Parts: sequence; structure tokens; C-alpha cells
Amino acid sequence: MTQVQLKEAISALKDTGVRITPQRHAILEYLIQSMSHPTADDIYKALEGKFPNMSVATVYNNLRVFKDVGLVKELTYGDSSSRFDLVTTDHYHAICESCGKIVDFHYPGLDEVEQFASHVTGFKVTHHRMEIYGTCDDCSKKETH
Repeated sequence: MTQVQLKEAISALKDTGVRITPQRHAILEYLIQSMSHPTADDIYKALEGKFPNMSVATVYNNLRVFKDVGLVKELTYGDSSSRFDLVTTDHYHAICESCGKIVDFHYPGLDEVEQFASHVTGFKVTHHRMEIYGTCDDCSKKETH
């Protein structure tokens, strides 16, 4: 699955005239393989050994390009650093208030929420976002010890 996602992402970039540099390829690959919704700093630290001349600014700039093309969503929660999520399917996030871990989940029952909101408010709804907050299993286990 990850190779298919990578090929589709590279194709989407090429279609919009974005050149595929080794750094862009590596950042995309990292985002596809990572389920942790990494920060730009996480990505930089993971790739700095492979690309010693790459800066955090390079990572941010590439993430902005990916965001502009629609490959990546920037997740901002409170004061913490932005986290980046590869756009795959519509999904929601459960966020641990202890460690900051973010886990994806899909809930088909909410697919009609935009239509309902539009009907009730008269808004032309473009999108929605839902976050669930709590304590992840790992942090819960730590608290009981």
C-alpha cells in the first residue's frame, strides 16, 4: 500500500509542476510510513542522517508545498507544534492529553454532518474537523502503576 501511495503522491506533485528532489521523496516516504502525525522537527531528526545538509526550514518548505498541492494536512492543536498528516481518506483524530499521541479513526456515521450543518445553518460547508481528547492506553497503564 505504501508504494502505491508514494507513486500517487509523486504523480500529483509532477502534475502540478513540482520537481521531485531526493529530500521531497524522503519526506513523502517518511510521512507515508509514519502513523504518528510527525512535526517538521520529527521529520528533520529522522532524515538528518541521510541528508546532513537539509535544514528544518527545508522540511517546512516542502511540507508547505505538499499542503498547497493537497497531499498533506497541517494539524494544529493548542500551543503545540503543528503536526502533519498525509491526506488519505476522511478521518478523525483521538489525541492523548498526557503524551500528545494522535490516532486516526473513521466514523462513517458522521459523513452526513456537513449536509445537516448546511441545512440547519444555511452555510455552504467546505469541510469539518473533529478531535476526541483523552488518555491513550500506554499513558493509562503508566497511571495505574
